[in-house]
Amino acid sequence: MAFWTLIKGLLLFANAFAILNEDRFLAPRGWTLDKLHQTGRRNSPKGQIIGLIYACQYMRLPLLLINVVVIAMKIIAG
Repeated sequence: MAFWTLIKGLLLFANAFAILNEDRFLAPRGWTLDKLHQTGRRNSPKGQIIGLIYACQYMRLPLLLINVVVIAMKIIAG
């Protein structure tokens, strides 16, 4: 039960990162890959978070499929 809740929480977290708009949200705060490459601080915590955000944005189609599976499981299992 706790493992399933953890998986759903991580999925919600990935969905939140996947919908962030680069032009409206990330760029004004300096959280883009271009700024990261200019400063050369890829291994910093901020660099790791930026990498995670872009990885989630890149994996939108698998996230969509996983969401469909989780929703179907919730409908079936309750």
